[in-house]
Amino acid sequence: MTTFKRVDVHVEGIVQGVGFRPFVYSLANRLGLAGRVHNDVNGVHIEVEGALAGVEEFLTALERDAPALSAIERVTVVSGEPAGHRGFTIATSDPAGTRRALVPADTATCDDCLRELADPADRRHRYPFINCTNCGPRFTIVRGLPYDRPMTTMAAFGMCDDCAREYHDPGDRRYHAQPTCCPACGPRLRLRDPRGTELCGDPIACAAALLRAGRVVAVKGLGGYHLAVTASDERAAAALRGRKHREEKPFAVMAADLAQARLLAEIDDTAAALLTGRARPIVLLPRRRDGAPAAGSAAPAVIPAVIPAAVPAVAPSVAPGNRSLGLMLPYTALHHLLLAELAEPIVLTSGNVSDEPIAYEDDDALTRLGGIADAFLTHDRAIHQRTDDSVIRPLPGAITMLRRARGYAPEPLALRRPVPRPVLACGAELKSTFCLAQGRRAFVSQHIGDLENHDTLRSFAEGIDHYCRLFGIRPEIVAHDLHPGYLSTRHALEITGVEHVGVQHHHAHIAACLADNGDPGPVIGVAFDGLGHGTDGTLWGGEFLRADLTGYERLGHLAQVPMPGGAAAIRQPWRMTAAYLRDDHPGLDVARRNAERWADALHLAATGLDSPLTSSAGRLFDAVSALLGIRDKITYDGQAAIELEQRADPAETGAYPAAVTTTSGPLVVEGGDLVRAAADDLTAGTDPGVIAGRFHNGVAAAITRACVALRKSTGLTAVALSGGVFQNALLLDRTVQRLRAAGFRVLKHVRVPPNDGGLSLGQAAVAAARDAT
Repeated sequence: MTTFKRVDVHVEGIVQGVGFRPFVYSLANRLGLAGRVHNDVNGVHIEVEGALAGVEEFLTALERDAPALSAIERVTVVSGEPAGHRGFTIATSDPAGTRRALVPADTATCDDCLRELADPADRRHRYPFINCTNCGPRFTIVRGLPYDRPMTTMAAFGMCDDCAREYHDPGDRRYHAQPTCCPACGPRLRLRDPRGTELCGDPIACAAALLRAGRVVAVKGLGGYHLAVTASDERAAAALRGRKHREEKPFAVMAADLAQARLLAEIDDTAAALLTGRARPIVLLPRRRDGAPAAGSAAPAVIPAVIPAAVPAVAPSVAPGNRSLGLMLPYTALHHLLLAELAEPIVLTSGNVSDEPIAYEDDDALTRLGGIADAFLTHDRAIHQRTDDSVIRPLPGAITMLRRARGYAPEPLALRRPVPRPVLACGAELKSTFCLAQGRRAFVSQHIGDLENHDTLRSFAEGIDHYCRLFGIRPEIVAHDLHPGYLSTRHALEITGVEHVGVQHHHAHIAACLADNGDPGPVIGVAFDGLGHGTDGTLWGGEFLRADLTGYERLGHLAQVPMPGGAAAIRQPWRMTAAYLRDDHPGLDVARRNAERWADALHLAATGLDSPLTSSAGRLFDAVSALLGIRDKITYDGQAAIELEQRADPAETGAYPAAVTTTSGPLVVEGGDLVRAAADDLTAGTDPGVIAGRFHNGVAAAITRACVALRKSTGLTAVALSGGVFQNALLLDRTVQRLRAAGFRVLKHVRVPPNDGGLSLGQAAVAAARDAT
């Protein structure tokens, strides 16, 4: 006798827009089960009934065989009486209720779509907007939930009969693929001049011809416009720098495929997986110097291109003075077609003037980029949410997320404990993100940028409103940095009817690392960054904290030094060299190069006039960078420290000593010892690369010595590393090695950046933990 069973199943997580309903439909039919499945505002709801064995296999396979793009968070199963369903159907979505469903991130074009793109017999041959349930735009086109076509920017495009047939066929991979379209009914690609006039001919072929001719072309991507030139053209790259007002910060480069990318950079298995994965971030990789292909297999290009035997050298202006290259592979069909037509890599950098948000609306792009781009490769599918490219740096056995955006946002991070009340955390001033937390989910926004102008602040505020509507979150607590001048803090304090929670900057860094790792603490937190508002009226940035999610105690710090000229010392690192050395080594080149102002800087440092005290690790790196003649003046945030890391000899094992004082009060690490040791070696004629290597090793050794001393006084055996200084791969690697050798368990960032881009997660975690106590 066959036993029948019925269950109601609710699936939460990333289960809309990823082919979950057709997967359920096919699974139920294969097992001979009846019922129905539909989307609701919380996820996917399933009613299924039939033979007991079939229902049990259904529940097992539901999680085991779920679509690749899905991410199941929770499955709730409730048994009931069979309702007599005949067959299995996909029902209309239910928009009622409080929204808790998730929106998937934008996903790179899948292999199935690329094969169709390359097939002359396919009706989507060379169609730049090809997509299916397994790929294409998601977050950037969604206006609301449930995730159905009317709630996306594709609502403006009525489907032709062929697309409608695929869209409504549960057995087709385009079943309810909301962006589905074809040349007969979908968006149209155009090439325009800066006045908006459409140029004749094939837009892709004409854009490639312009690039070959040294022109700058604006290309509309998934989350906004990019600016492109051929990567080998020095004149074009230099022109782009001048027009964009981006003096030296490296540009990203897009290669056609993994084989072409291997001609430009050293790519191991971790890097290859990142480059070819569905998120397609920019990956920072060591440059190849010989121009020869690196060892390793590469999948053949799906879109055939005439790729030269050796890709031309990357122009010097693409990434000046940098041993690394930011590489990415095409993530839309448009990119694939353009790279195949051009047959060489391109620079692909954010479509903006420096310090402005990326342009994503067509009219705004023509206005703001009209003086930069010679042509616009654009289309009529609207972008609802601007999203820049993500940036990741592979490390031995791990990765560091430097900028979390396209391909990752808005997918939530799981929290160890549920949030008692909904939280909005407003982050910091630089590398801004915000975070919304509800239940066990933390939604860290895509990278927004530096809140230094009205347009970026407006993007920040609009992003908060969009996330709140999209995920149905009404914050009751708003967390913010303690710095009263941050625009993010001002925005937080202007929100009424909520509880405001201030979170110290470096505590938020360590809390972000704890939340990133699902660890409640307490830990010894090492927070090394540029600057943060300290509670003693000084500027912190080289901190050793005893921290958990509810609070912290400052156990130690780098020795404080004055910043001669205040903010000028950030822009002109030589001032920090003067502050550290004072009257020592007066014959150094750094003093001669800046002779006209050196005495004034010494006077400011000695008197304290316009010279706030700081314990900043970032300023310590700046001092050594200027000392070695690497960078006296910066043109972008962190440049001096970045170039110091680039100069360091990774084979160097020597380390400069730094005194660690524990006699009274907080522990103090004498960073000045490192600067003076570097100056002594420089005077003795030691190679700057060796000096930079010894300095990095010395910082790692000092951190370890300080943590060992604090372990004795606190009993803590875990160390969390956070702050922008730990973007430095050499420092991070040496520090982790030494700490582990000393018996510590080490936490570092993986899912959110160690820089201020992860700060909002830490603020949210602190506010929630305090609310729970």
